[in-house]
Amino acid sequence: MTEKLLHFIWQFQYYNKTNLKTVEGENLQIINIGSLNHHQGPDFLNATIQLNAIILVGNIELHVNTSDWTKHKHNNDENYNNVILHVVWNNDKQIITNQSSISTLELKNIVAKILLDRYQNLMQANKGIACKKFLPVLNSLQWLAFKESLVAERLEEKSKKIVQLLTQNKQHWEEVFWWLLAANFGNKINKDCFQEIAQTIQVNVLAKHKNQLQQLEALLFGQANLLNSAIEDDYYILLQKEYKFLQHKYQLKKVNYSVLFHRLRPANFPTIRLAQLAKLISNSSHLFSKILVIDKLTELKFLFQVTANDYWHYHFNFSEKSAYQPKSLGNQMIENIIINTVVPMLFAYGLYNKEEHYKTKAIEWLQALSPEKNSVITEWKNTEITAQTAFDTQALLQLNKF
Repeated sequence: MTEKLLHFIWQFQYYNKTNLKTVEGENLQIINIGSLNHHQGPDFLNATIQLNAIILVGNIELHVNTSDWTKHKHNNDENYNNVILHVVWNNDKQIITNQSSISTLELKNIVAKILLDRYQNLMQANKGIACKKFLPVLNSLQWLAFKESLVAERLEEKSKKIVQLLTQNKQHWEEVFWWLLAANFGNKINKDCFQEIAQTIQVNVLAKHKNQLQQLEALLFGQANLLNSAIEDDYYILLQKEYKFLQHKYQLKKVNYSVLFHRLRPANFPTIRLAQLAKLISNSSHLFSKILVIDKLTELKFLFQVTANDYWHYHFNFSEKSAYQPKSLGNQMIENIIINTVVPMLFAYGLYNKEEHYKTKAIEWLQALSPEKNSVITEWKNTEITAQTAFDTQALLQLNKF
């Protein structure tokens, strides 16, 4: 038994509540279990119980053993003076508080063995989806409601992180969107590096150079530490010169990360993604403001349909030429950007400004996008839990993670 499992059993009342009696022999009725406390003090706050004929309101503390009360030094802690019930798995010792004796409820003989066995099976699962042999357990209506709560939980969690970023730049939504958009272009491997690059180049600097694509590339490649070599390539040398001038002009801070190429397909090389990002900046201004007024998903996708400049038709990096291939941002990457950057930003904007229609639009876009493809979703598919849309995959990813 662990305290975490004990909290779970108490919170969801997974024990036999018929004819409850305390260790001291009192008749016990649980009227309100209280609310889980995530901070210092008793585990559940503001509970209500009835002992014999007396109704008590206060807090509840849980321990594996009764003696843990003393081990954790609660007897000398004023935070525990208002505990009205001590819930334990095993009653090994009576405890005395500063004021009086506390009634104790022992659970080990009133919890179903099947629950404990199921817990052990879930916790000892080797990998992947631990509950797969119990599936399915929900009908279609219940599953829909559960997915809605999972997606809302996921978007609210992302919104909190976005609001934290807003505090760094005086609620500049366009700036935060630029940071997260750049991170998205870096994918999982170069995400942190790309975001740091974005945080060193303000959007007003980008706006000044949006009509000079080579200068935008120089800014991005230079800050990515990709212009430090002695490569005999005319375009590379041109970008080096541009970057040297711009770096001095804007006093750009050095980025601590270095981009990685290892195990990436050429189409996902950081050089290609930075070139596409530069083209996107060149094609648009006030991008997040435009997104706020778009309703149709087709219009939104059109904003991100960009192709890197001609040099990249024949290159994946600066060091060697390759066969002709325009480096366009594909539909899968565009949908990835919408799912992981646009939708969370739009939802956060609606949540922050208390405007429900932005939150609704964000969820509707998820429901209209294709399901994501990754190892987690594949594993869910193998349990016969299928995903039809990005809304479904976002719910499954949240369920899998938490």
